[in-house]
Amino acid sequence: MHERLVDRNPVVPSDQLVAQMVPPAMFDDVSFASYIPDPNEPSQATAVRTAEDFAHKIAKIRGGGRRGLFGRKAPSTGAGLYLDGGFGVGKTHLLASIFHAAPSPKAFGTFVELTHVVGALGFNKAVEELSNHSVLCIDEFELDDPGDTMLVSRLLTELSARGVSIVATSNTLPGQLGEGRFAAQDFLREIKKLAAVFETIRVDGPDYRHRDLPPAPDPISSEDLLDRADAVAGATLDDFDELCAHLSTLHPSRYGKLVEGVPAVFLNGVHPAHDQSVALRLVVLADRLYDASIPVTVAGAKLDEIFTAEMLAGGYRKKYLRATSRLLALSRFETAAS
Repeated sequence: MHERLVDRNPVVPSDQLVAQMVPPAMFDDVSFASYIPDPNEPSQATAVRTAEDFAHKIAKIRGGGRRGLFGRKAPSTGAGLYLDGGFGVGKTHLLASIFHAAPSPKAFGTFVELTHVVGALGFNKAVEELSNHSVLCIDEFELDDPGDTMLVSRLLTELSARGVSIVATSNTLPGQLGEGRFAAQDFLREIKKLAAVFETIRVDGPDYRHRDLPPAPDPISSEDLLDRADAVAGATLDDFDELCAHLSTLHPSRYGKLVEGVPAVFLNGVHPAHDQSVALRLVVLADRLYDASIPVTVAGAKLDEIFTAEMLAGGYRKKYLRATSRLLALSRFETAAS
């Protein structure tokens, strides 16, 4: 009998939500020195220098301060850096490098994870928990949900005023030059009180996940899927629809715990997700699988067919393309390992 993700019901205590906001394990050892800029993309070398300078600025801000009323030391306003670029150009590498270089306490999470933490803790509690941090690193800042954007903008305004520096990244679509710049302007408009302290840096380049890699593998048969799952101790084997139904019962902040310790994920009966709520949950799951470098093998439809053409033409296009890119990378990893 195979282990199944649908049999897992992880619980993450509220007091651990902020504590677990750290970079994915694949970025544990990254640094500014380990980022190798593409000589054909000069913006990358500029981004490395800017990010390293910003890390030094964080420490100065947190250790400094100004004298306020009655001679009390008031916190300096936090600094801001916005890394704008396409998929897979190393923005998360730079973001994690800033995190590692900054003094503790500090926090790192995706935009989606941050909204989940605020939702689970409540706004005031989230501000209280994060206000003593030197920096908040936000990966994949998104502008596709006005409610979430305004919530996080308000949070960043509160934290910056308390001396917390903010670093954010955003994704743009390959080949669509300028889209990132528009997103950056939207971002700055949404956080008007922080606009003056944010510096926007463009990071150009091709998606490294697709450099010199073969096309995504075709899905295998259900019988072959079973055999491959048998060959990996501790692997999970789930029916796609059952897993989608199980995800609806879990708060997305628990998805990371759901796949913790799983060496490989096998999914049977994969097909296009026609419901947007299901698709968005799959995006979060794909992120957590990618963070943990968990190989994914499927039977049924191809992984690049999960998100329909209609969905890819909608407001969540960036989310779906990022998830597809990550799932394909994980499926290639499994193919190479088998």
